[in-house]
Amino acid sequence: MIIFKTNLGEIKIEMMRDKAPISCENFEQYVKDKFFDGTIFHRVIAGFVVQGGGFTPDMEQKDTRDPIKNEADNGEKNLRGTLSMARTMDVNSATSQFFINLVDNAFLDHGSRDFGYAVFAKVVEGMDIVDKMATIPTGNAGFHQDVPKEQIIVESAILEED
Repeated sequence: MIIFKTNLGEIKIEMMRDKAPISCENFEQYVKDKFFDGTIFHRVIAGFVVQGGGFTPDMEQKDTRDPIKNEADNGEKNLRGTLSMARTMDVNSATSQFFINLVDNAFLDHGSRDFGYAVFAKVVEGMDIVDKMATIPTGNAGFHQDVPKEQIIVESAILEED
C-alpha cells in the first residue's frame, strides 16, 4: 500500500505487482527515494485524468531514472480509480509520472489506438480527494496546459509494507 498525503487529503493506493511488476517496482523505488515528496499534480483534466509525479511547485521537471518497459499488455484496463504510467509517444518512455483515471478511459488501453498505457495500481481510499482535484480551475503555466491554478501538492508518499 502506498499513501499519498496531499494538501487536499490522503489517497491510498494498492499496487498490482502480479500484473505490472516492472512498473510497481519502479514506482515503489521513487516512493522509497522520497522523489514524490513536494511534487505537484501538474495536469488536471476533469472527466479524464489527474497527472503528477514529475514537477516541483515552480513547474521545474525533476530528474528521473531511466525509462521502463511498458506493461500495458498486462490485461488491466484504464478504469476509474486506476493508476497508469504516463509516457511520451515513445512506448517505453515512462519514468516517474503517472495519472489517475477519473473515468473509464478505454481508448488508453492496450491495442485500442496504440500500445496503450500501463495500469499498475488502483485507488482503494481517497477517490473523493482525486475527484476534488478535478474541480480545481486550471490554466496555462509556460508551455504547460491544464495546470491547476491552486497547487495540489504531494506532501509525502509512504510505502506501507503489505
